[in-house]
Amino acid sequence: MKTRRLGKTGYDVSEIGLGCWQLGGDFGPVGDDTASAILDAASDAGVTFWDTADVYGGGLSESRIGAHAKAAGVFVATKLGRSGTLFPDHYSLDGIRASLQGSADRLGVATLDLAQLHCVPTDVLRDGQIFGWMDTLKAEGLVRHWGASIETIEEGLICLEQEGCATLQIIFNLFRQDAAKELLPKAAERDVGIIVRLPLASGLLSGKYDKSTRFDATDHRNYNADGKAFSVGETFSGIPFERGVELVGELRGLAPEALPMSQFALRWILDHPQVSTIIAGVSKPEQLADNVAASEQKSLFPALMGKLGEWYEKEVKSEIRGGV
Repeated sequence: MKTRRLGKTGYDVSEIGLGCWQLGGDFGPVGDDTASAILDAASDAGVTFWDTADVYGGGLSESRIGAHAKAAGVFVATKLGRSGTLFPDHYSLDGIRASLQGSADRLGVATLDLAQLHCVPTDVLRDGQIFGWMDTLKAEGLVRHWGASIETIEEGLICLEQEGCATLQIIFNLFRQDAAKELLPKAAERDVGIIVRLPLASGLLSGKYDKSTRFDATDHRNYNADGKAFSVGETFSGIPFERGVELVGELRGLAPEALPMSQFALRWILDHPQVSTIIAGVSKPEQLADNVAASEQKSLFPALMGKLGEWYEKEVKSEIRGGV
């Protein structure tokens, strides 16, 4: 597995990471045996960056990865700020400290590797007080580094103004390309690591779905398809599902022959050097091998990268809901 530097944290992490949202059951039920098998497979494949959050399964995801992470020696990033005790307007130093201590207890560590503000409201970021609290908690030793998981380019630019911000987690994929224009270059200037989430647009870019596909009632791709539970941009990257299936069909005509769609989509992200790691979630251990293989694929030709950018501007950008 190839590694990349995670910005000013100084850590080298696998360029293909593991998103652990699904381990909380938010993509449908995941049993303990399956969760353990996924984490074991990630460790065996050299996937050394795991991303979770306190709200994934009400802490279940964190609890499941704690023992595995210590044994595997991986870098674990968690997130805070979406629980009912904080969101949307109850943020405080003591509240954030209590939230992070809960995460540390579930993960079985004294100090968290990376704590990320979890899509907190834009107005809270504009106010800026929350950044000072994160600096305080770093000084206290509860976190080694802090960053932010954001919804929009505007939010990312606000966070980049903070000296203490070590990482940004962003939605970036073939259906959401805008970050390449300003956000990625500015992050590189400030030595802020870029963590990419939703690399396959909630699975759409795997090419495995058609318009008849249905998802479990507990899967956010069912209950949040139109943004009824949280930002619609977090599900299928804001693209209406049936339209997304059509767009994937168009991408098949642009992808290099014999390159699987999922690896094509991941390779496109990796061809942006500012990206530190991609957190791709899997529901089955065997899916990890496909993600990891993207790291070994050849870079896409510059002409193809340009064509994909033109396609996005013409065919995709106007379809996005939830902001960019």
